Amino acid sequence: MASDKQVTFVIVGGGIAGVTCAEQIASQFASDDVCLLTASPLVKTVTNFKQVSKTLEEFDVEEQPSSVLEEKYPNLKVIQSAVKLLRAKEHLLQAENGQTFHYKKLCICSGARPKLLTQDNPHVLGIRDTDSAQEFQKRLSKAKRIVVIGNGGIALELVYEVEGCEVIWAVKDKAIGNTFFDAGAAQFLIPSLEVDKKERSLPCKRARYTTDKTGAGQSGATGELGSALGPDWHEGIELRGTEQNSSGVHIEYECEVDKIYTQQEFLQSQLDTNKSELGLWPAYVQLTNGKIYGCDFVVSATGVVPNTDPFLILHMLYDNMFMARLCFCLFVLFHFYCKIISLIATLIKIHNKELKNNFKSILSGWHKRKFNAQGLGRDHELLVRCTKGQEYVKVVLTGGRMVGAVLIGETDLEETFENLILNQMDLSRYGEELLNPNIDIEDYFD
Repeated sequence: MASDKQVTFVIVGGGIAGVTCAEQIASQFASDDVCLLTASPLVKTVTNFKQVSKTLEEFDVEEQPSSVLEEKYPNLKVIQSAVKLLRAKEHLLQAENGQTFHYKKLCICSGARPKLLTQDNPHVLGIRDTDSAQEFQKRLSKAKRIVVIGNGGIALELVYEVEGCEVIWAVKDKAIGNTFFDAGAAQFLIPSLEVDKKERSLPCKRARYTTDKTGAGQSGATGELGSALGPDWHEGIELRGTEQNSSGVHIEYECEVDKIYTQQEFLQSQLDTNKSELGLWPAYVQLTNGKIYGCDFVVSATGVVPNTDPFLILHMLYDNMFMARLCFCLFVLFHFYCKIISLIATLIKIHNKELKNNFKSILSGWHKRKFNAQGLGRDHELLVRCTKGQEYVKVVLTGGRMVGAVLIGETDLEETFENLILNQMDLSRYGEELLNPNIDIEDYFD
């Protein structure tokens, strides 16, 4: 399918950044040709957008066939192919399917790849896209114990969802979910790790699509990554090990991986430990706190790194080529994310995370993230209300004015607290009564 094509805009990447960028450009520049290159037949799209309050927005992220975009935008063409050649100074890009594009502007939204603890280790698995999640399910079905390294969103959901398998969870922080929650909220969520998981009462409201093994974007054998995991990535995937009952979660705090051994390497090592007590396992993990655990495999959930190496190798960056985050700001700023970035109150709703037993979780902060009193030093006051297994509410006050909050559970306080953060009303006279459960503060401050 060799051909040359003159286009105004070329976007590389079928993830949420690339698709949203392509949609905005196609709608704002309706007379210009827009091409979106994606390695997968499915693309990530924003759906069910809803304005919850002045600055709080809610939306779903769905995987949809690429044809949906072409039907919606006549000037947008989606091409399923990876990039083979880039000559930035000549404004030329060649796809692996043989097509050549002469563009005016190029946007690279190539996403990220897992930052694995170690490369080329068959006992270490990174979870990034649908294919790697399915590989994890396959390995887990034969496992009695796994070690999870990391404290981000994927690790949080994975540890909670796994059943029938003992989980050793190593986090480098003093509390789980350090990126999202304070230590108090983390403590509130921990009991949900130990209870038996109930059948989900609510169906997944987002459409799901799958690709066959011949599709592009597979990460298992080829190493080529598809789109990142979106909301409800574990829906429809049975995450169960070989044990009949849930074997529980053991958390090791403030530690990282020192070394990973194969069974043979471990048995031949000179480690000062009783190896017979640890049993025989395919792999062994030595943590920086000195503890060693045997396991069937290790899950590396330690974040991601930009997937830009192919483009940096192909050509040096040019001033008409934008990296994903820059272009994301330029072309999408005026849509969903402009309100979050430009407004003084930054309100983050972790919509995918209904973390730990489907608790709705909302973090609110004035100007910068203040839900955990970040940057306030000692000049702040904390008010906390906690009902075990139901809700956790924390308010951050400075000078009598609300600057941050953490809401977990169905509190119905998000809009009220948002308004209090925005209008900076002096709340000094209310004191602890601000979180009195017997007072309907939603109506009081309406």
